Amino acid sequence: MIAEIISPATLGFILVAVMLFAIFVGFPISFTLIFLGFFFGYLGFGPLVFYLMTLQFSMVMTEQALAAVPLFVFMGIMMEQAGLMERLFSSVQLMLARVRGSLYYAVLFVSVIFAAATGIVGASVTILGIMAAKSMNRSKYDVRLAAGTITAGGTLGILIPPSIMLVVMGPIMEIPVTDLFAAAIIPGILLALLYAGYTTIRCWQNPNLGPVLPEEMRATSMKQVWVEFFLGLVPPAALVFAALGSILFGFATPTEAAGCGAMGAMLLALAYKKLTFNKLQEALVKTLEITALIMVLVAASNFFGSVFSRLGTPMVLTDFLLGLEINKYFILFIVMAMIFLLGWPLEWVPIVLIIIPIILPLIESLGFNLTWFAILVAVNLQTAWLSPPVALSAYFLKGVVPEWDLKDIYIGMMQFMVLQIIGLILIVIFPKLVLWLPNMIYGP
Repeated sequence: MIAEIISPATLGFILVAVMLFAIFVGFPISFTLIFLGFFFGYLGFGPLVFYLMTLQFSMVMTEQALAAVPLFVFMGIMMEQAGLMERLFSSVQLMLARVRGSLYYAVLFVSVIFAAATGIVGASVTILGIMAAKSMNRSKYDVRLAAGTITAGGTLGILIPPSIMLVVMGPIMEIPVTDLFAAAIIPGILLALLYAGYTTIRCWQNPNLGPVLPEEMRATSMKQVWVEFFLGLVPPAALVFAALGSILFGFATPTEAAGCGAMGAMLLALAYKKLTFNKLQEALVKTLEITALIMVLVAASNFFGSVFSRLGTPMVLTDFLLGLEINKYFILFIVMAMIFLLGWPLEWVPIVLIIIPIILPLIESLGFNLTWFAILVAVNLQTAWLSPPVALSAYFLKGVVPEWDLKDIYIGMMQFMVLQIIGLILIVIFPKLVLWLPNMIYGP
């Protein structure tokens, strides 16, 4: 038996190395995790691996919190296809028409609402680019600052509740999803305020970066402004806040609130006369595609993680790092740096589902609050979306605004990446930014 030659813990290290190599080469992640889990699990502890897979897949299928994923995805896609976000952007733009840099504020405000509606970075950046780029070009806004604002605002989708990532992360880390939602609100608002403050300072220093809207783009009367406010702003914002509020204050579980949100999005689309059979069918197909991808990956990664844990490698790694007797915050820095670098080539899904379970025993041994750590990971991954050389947000934006040079998009993003790092440092220094709201609502 190979287990007599190589210790199970060593097999675990080889397992992770082979997994990372396979992912970077381009093998399908789900099938890679299942195959490697079977192979190394059988080498390490024999036929027990088959029972382990059955157990892990069964646990995923019966996890009630994960039922919220397809419902929140459908809610966001329905709002996108119904044109509700375009109407929302238009209303904010008209209300701030006389304000210098108003389109930056409009993008950031809409991004907060849209992030809460979708929880999907790619969708947020794409839609914001489609909605805002033309107006910014017509108003002669600075391309770099405009690109940075759109991509940074779009990445809020990974953090602001009801984030799909947080819904998935909760069961993985055995943290109530409600706690994660409450914990993410203040950091999300903090980052949005940092973005807004930065654009304000830049426009104050150089008014040419964000001129006021031209007369031909402004509302002809206050009546038009108020109509846009009540029709374009209030309904989608009310839907998002109602879904989120019902979760935070215990009126509904995340799954129940997601169901109500999905129905509410359909009713809004119907009220706006945007709901057609073709759009509904397209939204359902997209929801099925995204949900199937996430759920299969969740099950596969749970199986992979259980095999890795059964081999005993996490405990060996934890004991080694703790035995170095170095400051626990330095170890945290190493972990955050690793997650940041992995955030370049990888989506959040494999990082949350594969890497986090591996390092979770270490984080628990160091005595860090898991809710606080989860939000650190979320903000960190958001930062990776804005970090060249990969910076996936840049390619989403370039795809919908081809006239913008990729170099300018990169430079714009890097400005906001610095703001992200500042936000991350503030969360590390002041943990109450994360923990105050969940402690106030649910108790310590």
